[in-house]
Amino acid sequence: MKFGLTINWKKALTIVLDIALAAYLVVAMTAFNKPDETAKVCTKVMINIADETTNGFIKSEEIKKRLQTLKLHPLGKPMRYVDARKIEESLKASPFVQTAECYKTQNGQVNITITQRMPLVRVKAKNGDDYYLDDYNSIMPNSHYTSDLIIATGNISRHFAMNYISPLSKAIMDNELWKNQIEQVNVLDNQGIELIPRVGEHIIYIGHLPKDTQKGDTGKKIGEYVMKKLDTLEKFYHYGLSQAGWNKYKYINLEFDNQIICKRRGNVKY
Repeated sequence: MKFGLTINWKKALTIVLDIALAAYLVVAMTAFNKPDETAKVCTKVMINIADETTNGFIKSEEIKKRLQTLKLHPLGKPMRYVDARKIEESLKASPFVQTAECYKTQNGQVNITITQRMPLVRVKAKNGDDYYLDDYNSIMPNSHYTSDLIIATGNISRHFAMNYISPLSKAIMDNELWKNQIEQVNVLDNQGIELIPRVGEHIIYIGHLPKDTQKGDTGKKIGEYVMKKLDTLEKFYHYGLSQAGWNKYKYINLEFDNQIICKRRGNVKY
């Protein structure tokens, strides 16, 4: 008995053509989506820094110089030698960079996008420390930054700065009135807190900030405490100083609830 094998050549040819077409499309799409790095060089570098013109520590020119120093600036290099990941890693190493992204385009352009760590308060402590705190409660090194920030002075350790001065400053900066009115925070030797305003020749004492309670709860309690004191101060500004005069008192004590103790220039008044 003989068994014959019948091949449908037409059907087989169709399958072969389908496979070839599929392979072609895969190669074509890959080539379309990937720059021709063997034939092109980088002709343009775009550096975008969030908040560069308002609150930033770093400028585009500084990023360019940093990459040039590290021999990573891509302009004029063949695209296949431009290492986007290495560029990102080198920029993230900066103490002023929060995030960094780098990618290449088909037309020989390299795009770099950076978000910055934003300074919240400058600390100039009694022990000689001089640094910034960012909006994540982290320390940033001193820089040429000149924007108008709250200055914190006095008896400030780094632990106290990150856990107490930072939430205190956030509470002030989140309120439009106090953001513009309070220019300095002074920490006394016993860690009592004084606030120095821009308008009015007086010092505001708000007492001691709430200490550690539950983990992660201290910042919230400090914010609530500070706003309670500043709400009292706002009422006093409105109903007291507006009539008595902004320069009548040199010291305003808000330490105790439901009581304001003022020291008049020349003598004391309760």
